[in-house]
Amino acid sequence: MNTDNNFGYSDTVMDHFTNPRNVLRVTEEEYAANGVGMVGNPTCGDMMKIWIKVDHSDKIYDLKWKTFGCASAIGSTSMMSEMVTENGGMDINDALKLKPEDIMNRLGGLPSIKIHCSVLGDKALRSAIHDYLRKTGRGDQIDEKQATVICECLNVTDHEIEEEVLEGVSDFETLQERTKISTGCGKCRDKAIELFESYHAKYFG
Repeated sequence: MNTDNNFGYSDTVMDHFTNPRNVLRVTEEEYAANGVGMVGNPTCGDMMKIWIKVDHSDKIYDLKWKTFGCASAIGSTSMMSEMVTENGGMDINDALKLKPEDIMNRLGGLPSIKIHCSVLGDKALRSAIHDYLRKTGRGDQIDEKQATVICECLNVTDHEIEEEVLEGVSDFETLQERTKISTGCGKCRDKAIELFESYHAKYFG
């Protein structure tokens, strides 16, 4: 990874930042997406919106996006758009499993203080897929347990915190690394720690 004169970013990140792929350049109406998803918080600066087109076999054959965000958000979402649409398109079930780590690996890494920006794309993609499922009468395929958003900046829910605890996360720092919770404005930190500790006590005493 060559980061000389790149402000700590890899050449791949800089390429996707300066030449972003699959940015929406027409109106939403002209694009006529099958599913639309948006995440982020204008108060904290970063917002992401994604539009997807899905074929009859549930493959995402095209994806467009727009963001109000930093180089990391732009670079990671540009890369994600290529990952999802390459080789004829990614099945929606595989796309739902896409993690920020998968995107970062393809980018050659991100500066540690910017990793939280990489979650915007995959969260907006998940939201777009859920929108597609609802529009096609398959809302029952979405986990209907009502989740409460704890971190509004990164759209992290109580369900995600609980899942991380059940998967063995035992300290808040690791939770942050995996979910990026409270790495935006930080206002949710106390509530997030309290909830994390309550889940840990519930399952592990």
